[in-house]
Amino acid sequence: MVDAAKECGKKLHIQLSTLYSLEAKAAKLLIDEGKLGKIYHARSTGYRRRGRPYVDGYGTEYFTKRETASGGALLDMGVYHLAQLLYLLGTPEVTTVSGRIYQEIDMDEKRRTTSGFDVEELAVGFVRFRDGLTLDVIESWAIQLNGFEGSSIAGTKGGIRLPGITNSKSTPLSYHTTICDMEMDSTFDLNAADYRWHQLKDNTDAYDSSQHHWIAALQGRVELLPTAEIALQTMLISEGIYLSDHLNQEVKADDVVAMSRSCCVQL
Repeated sequence: MVDAAKECGKKLHIQLSTLYSLEAKAAKLLIDEGKLGKIYHARSTGYRRRGRPYVDGYGTEYFTKRETASGGALLDMGVYHLAQLLYLLGTPEVTTVSGRIYQEIDMDEKRRTTSGFDVEELAVGFVRFRDGLTLDVIESWAIQLNGFEGSSIAGTKGGIRLPGITNSKSTPLSYHTTICDMEMDSTFDLNAADYRWHQLKDNTDAYDSSQHHWIAALQGRVELLPTAEIALQTMLISEGIYLSDHLNQEVKADDVVAMSRSCCVQL
């Protein structure tokens, strides 16, 4: 689809809702203004304590089978967190991926049998990019821990932590740096900032949602964000984690592309 859009000179837009959150917009502004300096590592996290579809009491069994879902926590939740970070990082080129997937926590045996649960409840990974940047991934449907800190980006001048869950409490976007030889941790009034941006800046509405952005791009008011390329890189990393687990080794991006196969099914 990406290749066809380029060949035909057409726009291709993928709905990635996490790109348009207030936190993502604030993080992008901090990065663009140089507040992080040189970025060298990022972490993608997603957390549920015991939130596997169907077997933990909600959702349908279609989430839990490779045949109908292709994957578990990584494809259900992780793709949104990965896409958000790839956007903030400028969609760097992947060189290698290493990963492991798990299904270890006990579940109701009747629902296990009924669902045919054969996807992962936990996925972990490590990604290397062409420019030396690295990224680690942990995505959980079920784990015996009380929360993960939100996804994060580390730079030479500062760091950003996106919202997460720690000790069962939600944590806000935060910025971390050193001023006058003192470590500083800060948060922001994002609602006030968003109101001000909408009053003072042009085309702010074009980034209120994926749908608003698509309309504004079609109207020629803004350049379309590279959502198709971001989605493709997200797929590459996700597929790389599954392939690395299958082969029990780190895999190169070219090998992931060569060995990838369609997971489309007729329902």
